[in-house]
This record gives sequence, C-alpha cells and structure tokens, in this order.
Amino acid sequence: MTIVDDTTSTAFDEAAFEHLKAEVTEWVRGPGERWADEIERTGRVAPELFQELKDRGWLSLAAPRELGGRDIPFSRYLEVMEIVSRSHASIRMLVHVINGTWRAMAPYATPEQIEEVVKPSVAGDKLVAFTLTEATAGTGADIRTTVRREGDTYVMNGEKHLITFGVKADYWLIAARLEGTTGQDGTVAFLMPNSGLPGAEVIDDSDTMGIRGTDHAILRFTETPIPASARLGEEGQGLEVALGGFLLPSRVSVAMSAVGLAERANELAVEYANERETFGKKLSTRQAIQFYLAENYADIAAARALVLEAARAYEEGRPDAGTLSSASKMVAVDMLARVTDKALQVHGGQGYWKRNAIERVYRDARAQRFEEGTNEIQKLVVGRAVVTGKAGF
Repeated sequence: MTIVDDTTSTAFDEAAFEHLKAEVTEWVRGPGERWADEIERTGRVAPELFQELKDRGWLSLAAPRELGGRDIPFSRYLEVMEIVSRSHASIRMLVHVINGTWRAMAPYATPEQIEEVVKPSVAGDKLVAFTLTEATAGTGADIRTTVRREGDTYVMNGEKHLITFGVKADYWLIAARLEGTTGQDGTVAFLMPNSGLPGAEVIDDSDTMGIRGTDHAILRFTETPIPASARLGEEGQGLEVALGGFLLPSRVSVAMSAVGLAERANELAVEYANERETFGKKLSTRQAIQFYLAENYADIAAARALVLEAARAYEEGRPDAGTLSSASKMVAVDMLARVTDKALQVHGGQGYWKRNAIERVYRDARAQRFEEGTNEIQKLVVGRAVVTGKAGF
C-alpha cells in the first residue's frame, strides 16, 4: 500500500491512509485482543506476533523511504499510534519504539551504521533499545555512566536501568559521558552491540505491574570495551542524539498512546454501563455514570488536540516544539490517570478482576506516568520555557 506517492515528495494518499487505519482498527479489535490474552497468560510477546507486526509493515510506518519506511508524516503516523494504543501495551510498545529509534540514529549515523543497524531496525530485522535512564540520575544531563578513550576503543563503566527491550535488543542506543566531564558537552552516544561484550552484564528486570510481555533490563558495565566505530555522532553530542533525536518526538508519541489507551478505557466503561443493570435500570441511564463518561470524553478530546498541536510543531521545526512535547505528555498522562480511574469505577467491583479487560488497561496506564520522563521532569521543561518567555503562544 502506498501512502506517499513516489512521483512527488509531498503527495499524500488519503484513501490509502484511511484504509491503513481501518486495517489496524480491525486487527486491534480482533486478533489484537486474542494476542493480548495470550501475552497476559504467558508473560511474553511471541515471536509469531512480532513477525506479524513486521509483515504488516507496522514497524516501518514513520521512517523515510530511503531507510525502508513508509514515509508517513509524524502527525498522521500518530493517528495510527492512537489506534494501536487501544491494544495491549506490549504491542503498542513495539510499534512505538521501532517507529521512533531511527530518528535518533539516522542524522548521526555513518554510512556503515545506516546499512548495518538503522535500515535493519526499520525493517524489524534488528531491535534497538534506547538506553539513557539510570537509577542515580534524573534528567540526562547528570548521567554517570562513563567512557574513556583508549586508541580505537572506548571503555565503559556504569549502570542503566528500566531499559525497555534491553534484554532482547541486538543493539543498545546508549548515552554516556567522557570521564571527568560534567554537563551536556561531555556526553557521547553509541550504537553498542548486545553480543557478549566483556564486562557487560544484562539483568532481566521484566517482572512489572503492567506492560507484561515487554522485556526490561538493568545493564551493568565494568571496563567494557566498545569499538570507536560504534560511536554515534561526535563527542559532546550524546544528549543531542538522545533528547532531540528521540525523546522529543517520543514524548509526543507516548502522549498519543495515552490518548488511545484512554479511549479504550472509556469504551470499556460505556460497554459495561450499557449492559449492567441495578434496581431495574441500566447504569448508563444514571446521571452519575453519565457525568463520568462525559468528563472522560472531554478530557480525551482536549488532550488529543494538544498532542496533535505538539506533533505539528515538531514537523514544522518550530521553536516551541520541545515545550509542547513535554506539555502534551504532561497533560495526556494526567488525563489517562483520571479516565482509567473513572472507567474502573464504572465497573464497580467487577473491574478489579483480571477476567475483565479494564483491569489490564488500568495497570498498563500507570507506566506512561514515567515513560520518557516523569511529569515532574516535563513540568521543569515547560516551567523554564514559560519563565524565560520561550514557551510560545
């Protein structure tokens, strides 16, 4: 299916795109629900599911054609992300991460890295894990994992945690700092192979509250050698790669993920309210329940509008794109918390049991509160922009 016409770089096939969204919607409501049950039962994403997502082309939606992608504009790709996010969180995570990591890699990669890592990542043939977070650091600028240069090799020491796909990944897109430096100027990024490097310890840390089936890792490095050819960009560009290349658009994508999951939660609440009777009346006829559902609808619509505005700002390269990225995530995840709580309340005690989908949705929703930075970090970003007059309007 063609979305962007090869004969013109700007043509967008709206009919093909609507067909794609219909295809994703049908899958999410059918096979996606069956896969969700399977993931919850087994605690793993089956290789067959990954292959199905790859074969359908859903892991290469956003990347440009020269990298093997389908070149769907970011704001339009988010419409697909919104639908996918109504499915199981591990399915959403795969689509989200693989459709995003190329943004950090491609602008800085050497021709060899493009061929060996970036294109295979877009194709779904190699998995790249974004590797920034540390247990003893917060914003990125204070990362403590270090490297030192020894000829054609860097030697790494430190620890990363909460690394999604860190166990199964073929490569870690990892940020560190040169020994003895502070601040952003000393940071450096690598496309580091996860292939038994000396001194690299991978600890499976996947036993989580929600997003069951997605692996997460703690990574420890002790005098671990990395070939200099694995460096991504120049020394001093580590945070530029991580924050501008990945985190800025990724925060908008996570915000849209919150919108999609909130839509699913409210949908489940409406379905239950239309089925459940108390004292001879459907729950959906009761004013208190209608108020919950109305508040959810308005909350979702408002958050969605802000997310799309943030997406357009990123596409256009506007100076307020970073601020809107953080603001959209801040608003969307708070919205998701309110919506899922009310949706669970509509279900009453039934919603607490795992046999009901709202129980999983409620657990999965909690992860967005810290994914790609907590709301406290987002408020710092937005607050600094406001007080310096760089927030826009």
